[in-house]
Amino acid sequence: MQAAFYKVMIQGIVNQNYEATARLLVISPNSQSQLIDSVIDTGFTGFLTLPSSVLINLKLKLYRREQGTLGDGSICIFDVYRGMVNWDGKVRPVDINASETIPLVGMSLLYGYRIQLDAIENGKVTIQSLGSLN
Repeated sequence: MQAAFYKVMIQGIVNQNYEATARLLVISPNSQSQLIDSVIDTGFTGFLTLPSSVLINLKLKLYRREQGTLGDGSICIFDVYRGMVNWDGKVRPVDINASETIPLVGMSLLYGYRIQLDAIENGKVTIQSLGSLN
């Protein structure tokens, strides 16, 4: 008997502010985890941002600092932490920028994936590996 092939995908919704969102399971090196509702931000080139309260709760360690350019063109220094996310059924290591805003998913985490969304409130958001589309 041949094994069935299932296409794994990440699903989310378009929120009341018309932002595409996805729920992520963020995991610390000591195996603590927390579900995070995040907004997909195609203007953010990093992996993920989280507020310091979540970073402290997960006991993530400061990894490095890096300079970033915000949407308004201003330059900012970010503390970067190392964590993991359950992404498309696999645990992936990611750099997490500390930012006191809503959590953001950036293009580095989305690289190699297709995003489709229904641009209405409560619309469906689907993130699917380009490799699974063949």
